[in-house]
Amino acid sequence: MAKYPKVREQHIAVFGESGSGKTVLVSSFFGATQDGSYRNDLWDLVADDAGQGARLYRNYLGMRDEAQTPATTHFVNTTYYFSVKLKGGGEQSAKKRPFDVLRLAWHDYPGEWFEQHPSSEAEFNRRTDTFRSLLRSDVALLLIDGQKLVDHPGEEERYLKSVLGNYRQGLLRLKDQFLAESGRLVEFPRIWILALSKADLLPHIDVDAFRDLVLLKAFEDVERLRLTIAELIETPDALAIGEDFILLSAAKFELGSGSQDPVQIDLSERVGVDLVLPVASLLPLERRVLWQGKMTVPLNVLDSLADGAELIAAGLVGGKYAKVEKLLARIPKSGKAAIIASKALPMMATAVQLAGPKLKEMNQQARSQHDYLRATLTQFKQDLEQGAAEKVIRSPK
Repeated sequence: MAKYPKVREQHIAVFGESGSGKTVLVSSFFGATQDGSYRNDLWDLVADDAGQGARLYRNYLGMRDEAQTPATTHFVNTTYYFSVKLKGGGEQSAKKRPFDVLRLAWHDYPGEWFEQHPSSEAEFNRRTDTFRSLLRSDVALLLIDGQKLVDHPGEEERYLKSVLGNYRQGLLRLKDQFLAESGRLVEFPRIWILALSKADLLPHIDVDAFRDLVLLKAFEDVERLRLTIAELIETPDALAIGEDFILLSAAKFELGSGSQDPVQIDLSERVGVDLVLPVASLLPLERRVLWQGKMTVPLNVLDSLADGAELIAAGLVGGKYAKVEKLLARIPKSGKAAIIASKALPMMATAVQLAGPKLKEMNQQARSQHDYLRATLTQFKQDLEQGAAEKVIRSPK
C-alpha cells in the first residue's frame, strides 16, 4: 500500500425533512470553495467524485447567478466525499505529519424517509442499508427548518414536536432489525447536533435563543429521542443529544412580494457553513477527552469512539507523530486499547485545551514554518472559538 498520501477520514450525517435545505447546504458548502473569488492559503477542497462536484457547483452557480434553488431530491440517499488537500504537500513533507489529506464523508439522508412509511419491503430494506452506512459517522446534524418555525409563530412547539417525533419514529422503525442482527451497536454517531437551517429567516435568534426555544417548547421530545438512541447503543452515557446547537444558513434569500420564490440569493451571507469541517474534525476529539475523563469506557467502545482522535490531536499539538503511530499500531496486536489510549489521553487533553492567545500563537507559528496541517487544524479550532463568540455554535464546556 502506498504510504503517501495518508488520509484521515471523518464522517458526518445530515438528517432533515423534505425541504429543510440539505441540498442547498451541501451545494453552498462546496460551491463557495470553487468560486473564482475564493482564497485559502492552507488547503484546497476537492470533490472525490468529479460528477458530484460538477453538479454541486452548478447548483451553486444557479443560486448565485439566477436565483434558482437546486431541484429537490426525493427518496435519494447520497454520500459526498470531499478531500481537504493541504498545500505545500509532497512525500518529504508527509514524513513529518500524521496525515496529508482530511477526507469528509457527508451522508445525506432522504427527508421523506422520516415522514412516510416505506411502500414496500424492498424500500424498507433500502432504508435499513442506507442507515447502516451512516453508522460510521462521528457527528450527526439534525436539521430544524427555520421556515417551519416562521410558519408557526407562537406555536413553535407544534413543529418542533412533529419533527423530533418523526426522527424518533424513523429510528424506532429500524431499531428491532438492528438489535436483532447484532445487539446494541458499538459504532454509532454519538454527537447529535440540533441545527437551525435557513437561520437567515430568523435574524433575531442567536444559538442561545435557538437552544432556549427548543428546550422550552420541546424538551420532552428531545429527551424521548435521546432515550430511543440510547437504547440502540452500548455505553449510552457516551452520547450527546440536546447539548450541541448550531445555526446554519447557506445564503441570504430575498423573496418576491407575496411569493416563496427567491428573486436574489446572496451566497456571501452564509452562517455556520464554514464550521462544518471544524465540527466534523475536532468535536469528536473534544467529546472523547471529556467522556474518557469522566467514565470508564469499555475497550470495544473506545476503539470506535472518535476514531483517529489521536492523530488529529497529534496534528494539532505538533511533533512526535512517529510515537503516536507506534502506539496506534500496537492496538490490534496487544488488544490493550485502554492502556494505549490512556497514554494518548494527555496529548489529546493538551490539544483540546488549546485556546485563546496560545492557540493564535501556535497558528501563526505553524504558518511561518509552513506546517500546513497544524496551521489548518489550529485555524479550525480558532474558527470554532469565533463561532462560539458570535453565538453561531454552542457546545458544553
